[in-house]
Amino acid sequence: MDELELIRQKKIREMVQKMSGEEKAKKVVSSPVNLNSSNFDETLKSNENVVVDFWAEWCMPCRMIAPVVEELAKEYAGKVVFGKLNTDENPTIATRYGISAIPTMIFFKRGKPVDQIVGAMPKSELKRWIQRNL
Repeated sequence: MDELELIRQKKIREMVQKMSGEEKAKKVVSSPVNLNSSNFDETLKSNENVVVDFWAEWCMPCRMIAPVVEELAKEYAGKVVFGKLNTDENPTIATRYGISAIPTMIFFKRGKPVDQIVGAMPKSELKRWIQRNL
């Protein structure tokens, strides 16, 4: 083998190693992430599309849409990360985004809020909302 071919093979090996390392770093999230003050900002920063469900334990509409959020997290795995933030346990973050009614969902794109919906909605409406914001 000539020197040029050896260099080419070495570069290909390096590229493959780098790509496989990046794939490991980009873990696909297929269930809602429990968000709190310690991981909220990092979750928004490290994912392009994030839907945050602001909820509370005592809120019946929040409990009604929880299974729908689980399903959507599976369906949009790799495209959208879903997070659940308990407003009773994290009032500072809820206040930061002006949450005055729950459930409220905010769609974040590259860490910035781009759209929000308030109230329990059917899965079909939530899917339309997500598609509109992708």
